Amino acid sequence: MTQESSKAPPLYPKTHLLAASGIAALLSLALLVFPSSDVEAKKTTLSLELESPTEQLTQDQDAADAVQATNEPVTSPFAQIDNSAEDTQETAESAPAAAPAPAVEEKKGPNHREVIVAKGDTLSTLFEKVGLPAASVHDVLASDKQAKQFSQLKHGQKLEFELNPEGQLTNLHSKVSDLESITLTKNDKGYVFNRITAKPTVRSAYVHGVINSSLSQSAARAGLSHSLTMDMASVFGYDVDFAQDIRQGDEFDVIYEQKVVNGKAVGNGPILSARFTNRGKTYTAVRYTNKQGNSSYYTADGNSMRKAFIRTPVDFARISSKFSMGRKHPILNKIRAHKGVDYAAPRGTPIKAAGDGKVLLAGRRGGYGNTVIIQHGNTYRTLYGHMQGFAKGVQTGGTVKQGQVIGYIGTTGLSTGPHLHYEFQVNGVHVDPLGQKLPMADPIAKAERARFLAQSQPLMARMDQEKATMLASSKR
Repeated sequence: MTQESSKAPPLYPKTHLLAASGIAALLSLALLVFPSSDVEAKKTTLSLELESPTEQLTQDQDAADAVQATNEPVTSPFAQIDNSAEDTQETAESAPAAAPAPAVEEKKGPNHREVIVAKGDTLSTLFEKVGLPAASVHDVLASDKQAKQFSQLKHGQKLEFELNPEGQLTNLHSKVSDLESITLTKNDKGYVFNRITAKPTVRSAYVHGVINSSLSQSAARAGLSHSLTMDMASVFGYDVDFAQDIRQGDEFDVIYEQKVVNGKAVGNGPILSARFTNRGKTYTAVRYTNKQGNSSYYTADGNSMRKAFIRTPVDFARISSKFSMGRKHPILNKIRAHKGVDYAAPRGTPIKAAGDGKVLLAGRRGGYGNTVIIQHGNTYRTLYGHMQGFAKGVQTGGTVKQGQVIGYIGTTGLSTGPHLHYEFQVNGVHVDPLGQKLPMADPIAKAERARFLAQSQPLMARMDQEKATMLASSKR
């Protein structure tokens, strides 16, 4: 066999091969320009399933198409909104999608934004969170003198932003309390500040409590606020010594004013009536405002709850030393009369004037340290020693009112710890303030007695009824 005969002869002429290559190129081009009907139908179906007028859903559709092009599993763009365990991946893709529930932030419109103040937040950082430039904060705050109140942020406070379609701030709103909210609204000249104050509805509320630990804990458990507990102690403070007289099993009933906005309690008013049972003896108080507009508390039969002096000048203090003519002085270490009562309490605890009077001394006095001495008329005089400091406005030669804060618990002078040394004199003679019978204040005037009874009797009846109903329901 010759070398020439061993070569395979060409199957097609050269001209035929060139023609075939040209046809193949034309077919490839046609496929690129005119895609198959199956591929087009599939894209149309997917487009119809995700069709939505909003830009956000259009972006989700594009993302789904991109995932499908890589042959990866397709996750429904509504998965985070539907949050349904029953929907499989196939049903989520094949079934026509229902309109998604709007996000919480957009309930008031697509241009509404809400942010909650967190630790470290400033107005600038909050503006950035809603997509506003931090530099715009200066323009907002400079637009109105009162607008700076928006920069006084509290942890947990909510700010609501309204933006226009261009993303510019048109309204800023925040609730600063249950009764007040502030708003900035944009106009042609800038922003206008507005404060909205809700007017609460006033109703009366009732609480009952039994003391099984401390008064403050038992009152809180019954639903009485700290301020109302202090008010109750003040009302009965002429008859009950809350430093040493409170016992387990003591009871109280209180009817007080409650301020309500949209069904929510937002604050309290004064105590209207109260009853306190201490060591088996019951004291009753009713608030009454006379025709001159002066309010005070009286017993149910019209006698004043207010005596000429309060029994305890320090609320809820502990008696650390009583009146004694033969006590050993803790510092001098010798027998020395203790002509007063010591009330131990934390440093800085307020001290109240026992009655109206003239300040004979507000200054330093030997072993008493910082001292206040008050003259009450011609007969009575009280002394308050070892104060940390004096209350604002209390000075020698001035006057004070009963219950007014005159100073604060301290350890000045000869003192081993923070306490108040309290003395009581009658006609220049030291007496035991715990055993002294206190003079009464004036009762209800005869001209107002009928009006007083018309107010007090329904309150007394309601306390009786409320307590009876509560006890009956507790036995069921």
